[in-house]
Amino acid sequence: MRTLYHPNVIEITLPTVLYALSDPIRLNIIQILDEKGEQSCSSIDISAPKSTLSHHFKVLRESGVIHTRIEGTQRFISIRYDDLNERFPSLLSAVLTGLKR
Repeated sequence: MRTLYHPNVIEITLPTVLYALSDPIRLNIIQILDEKGEQSCSSIDISAPKSTLSHHFKVLRESGVIHTRIEGTQRFISIRYDDLNERFPSLLSAVLTGLKR
C-alpha cells in the first residue's frame, strides 16, 4: 500500500493553505468536517464526481489542512486544527467563522 504525503508542521506554508482554502468545494469540505468531525471520504455529501472530490481531498491533505487516515479500504479525513493553529494562529477559526455568516 502506498503512503500518503502529509507535510510536517514546519512544512505547512501560508500560500499553500490559502490556495487550498480558495476553492468553494474545499471550503465546503472543511465546513462539513468542522461540523461533524472526522468523516470517511465516501460520507462527504457533495455533488461532484468522485475523481473531483479525490483531487480536492489531495489538495487539502498536501497543503496540511486535513489528515487522511486509512483503515482497511476506507479513508477517514479530519482537520489538522492543532498544526494549523500552531503555524497560523486564528486563521482557521477566522475562515470557519466567515463560512457561518
